Amino acid sequence: MSVADPVRRTSTAPAPSAPTTTPAPTPPLTRSQRLAGRVARWADTAATALALFLTRWSVPALRVALGLVFLGFGALKLFPGASPAETIAARTVETLTLGLVPGAAAVVLTALMEIFIGITLVSGRLLRLGLLVLAVAMVGILSPVALFGAELFGQGVTLMGQYVLKDVVLVAGAAVVAAVALGARLRREA
Repeated sequence: MSVADPVRRTSTAPAPSAPTTTPAPTPPLTRSQRLAGRVARWADTAATALALFLTRWSVPALRVALGLVFLGFGALKLFPGASPAETIAARTVETLTLGLVPGAAAVVLTALMEIFIGITLVSGRLLRLGLLVLAVAMVGILSPVALFGAELFGQGVTLMGQYVLKDVVLVAGAAVVAAVALGARLRREA
């Protein structure tokens, strides 16, 4: 009997390799495809620049625009008959104060508040105090919707109703300005 040789024999032939595939060559881009790529890159660059510009300047512009609106509307109330909101302002303040502040004084008080708010918003000085006064004023500004809704919206929206409804935009703008003044920051998402 013969004993098997315990030494293993190894093959010197290379192991079979996985089949290799070479990528198919990509056809060259057409002129319109190259142009479309350049336009897309330009549009992306322009959008990024616009986003950076708006992040920096939109809230200060909103603050100044709101300030000018409040300055203008407040100044009009100082001249009897010049403001279309004079009557509604007088009635609202008189109603909210349970008659303690009569109509003419209510209009002057409203005018002074709006002028102060406008100055703080335009200048950026005493901004937090101006925003606090604005928060109080917003209660009065939007109160006619609840107090005199039937008159403003009874048979369709009256002109005064439209005047009061536009104040919703002022409230939203003021909320953005207040958020930033209190520490919120706009940032561009990557």
